[in-house]
Formats: sequence, C-alpha cells, structure tokens
Amino acid sequence: MQSPLLPRIPWFAALSLAVCAIVAPGAARAQPVLLHAAGSLRAALDEVAGEFERREPAKVERVYGASGLLRDRIAGGEPAQVFASANVEHPQALAQAGKAVAPLVFARNVLCAITRSDTGVQAANLLEHMLDLSLKLGTSTPKADPSGDYAFALFGRAEAVRPGARAALEAKALQLIGGPNSPPPPKDRSVYGDLVATRKADVFLTYCTNALLARRDFPELVSVSIPPELAVGADYGLTVMRGAPEAAWRFAWFILSADGQAILAKHGFGPPR
Repeated sequence: MQSPLLPRIPWFAALSLAVCAIVAPGAARAQPVLLHAAGSLRAALDEVAGEFERREPAKVERVYGASGLLRDRIAGGEPAQVFASANVEHPQALAQAGKAVAPLVFARNVLCAITRSDTGVQAANLLEHMLDLSLKLGTSTPKADPSGDYAFALFGRAEAVRPGARAALEAKALQLIGGPNSPPPPKDRSVYGDLVATRKADVFLTYCTNALLARRDFPELVSVSIPPELAVGADYGLTVMRGAPEAAWRFAWFILSADGQAILAKHGFGPPR
C-alpha cells in the first residue's frame, strides 16, 4: 500500500529510494542496517525494526541516545546509516556537512509534565508550581538533547504569560539527563518516572510519549498536559547517510510507510503536519 506521506518526500529523496530499490538487489540487502535514534523512539522503533526484520532479510542494529550526542558521534566518524532525531536541526547539520541527505519530518511529539499526585500540579496551575522555589523542576540537557531544548522553549513561552518567568525557570531547572556527563539511565524502567518517583524531581518536563512509558512503570505518577499558552511541539527528523546500502533506504522507507506510521501512532507519536 502506498504511504500517504509520499507527497511530502522531496524529489531527490524519492529518486534515491527508487534507485536503491532496483540496484544491488543481492548482497547489499543482507547487510545490517545501522540505526541511530533518539531515546524517546526506543519502544516505537524497536517494534518498527522487528516488523521490518520479519519482512526483510536485513537486521537492524540500534543505538539510542540523546539526539545531539548521536549527531556528534556520527559527525565524528561513527558508522551510521539511518538517523532518527527528536528534532530536524541535528540531521540537517549532518546534511549540510555532506554526510546525509536532507531530513524529512516523520513524526511529531508534544511536551507533558510528569509529577506525583502529592504535588497538586494540574494543567491550570502548572506555571505557578514550576515557579515555586520549593519545587524541584527537572529537564533534559539543552543542545545535547532536544527534549531539553523544547523545555527551555516552554520557558520562553512562559515569559509572555508572566514577565520574568523565563529567567526564573532557566535558573532553577535541574538538567538531570541527556548530557555528555549524565549518569546512564536505568535499563529496566523509565528514567523519567524513576527521577520523579524517587523525588529527584517533583515535576519533569518531557515528551508525552515518555510520560506514557513512565506511568506504565510507575502507575502512581501523573501525566499533566501543558496548557495551550505554554505548549511546545516537537518535529522528529529522519535522514539516511550518503553511501548507505539499499537495506538502510528500505528501512527508512518502512518508517515512512503507512505500516511504520501506524506503529509510531500506537506509541503516541503524531503524524507529520
């Protein structure tokens, strides 16, 4: 079935996919696909990769992490073929450096606040509580992890609601994960849920898809929607490295296909606008 996303694909990317579908059909297809992807995509792309492997002879080797740190590793020469980032800027930087094709937006996310019920945080009083000096406000690390960039963009939107809020929130925000020196996240549970449940943060700003996973591991936690005046959306960008084998292009196309998009939607991601 043809993907409804096809009209959004630039002509050169569509041409590359078409060429890759007809050249080197044998050995290249058996090569493993090297995927680097944002940590927020782990659950969704693990399922996408599993379905791709069920249909294709190629395996998908997956590396997850903060998108900015992955960009730096790829730019530094780490072998990579497909890069799925939590923003467009990082894959665009690789494209501008001649390492990748121009990225496509393949999914969207939005921010939520993870908290405990004892904080009393709700959408209507979120800004008031975040500004409370006694409340520990957690974010990821800006520049290294787009989640941190989006949280700080929310602080910028707060400035229009309450003058002085941006500086106050930036000063108090605890950048607990996503940085080059951040401790490794636990392997068996949501790092965001763990940080809030163990009171290292009272409120943590992250993607709503991460909030779903946090509540799966810590059902006592609460996911709070961001009010419209503060809301920040996240465009996720997908690119393929220049010189990547056919299997990598086929996997990228599968992510963009109707079946790939359905899996992403099941995990809470929205379609490209």
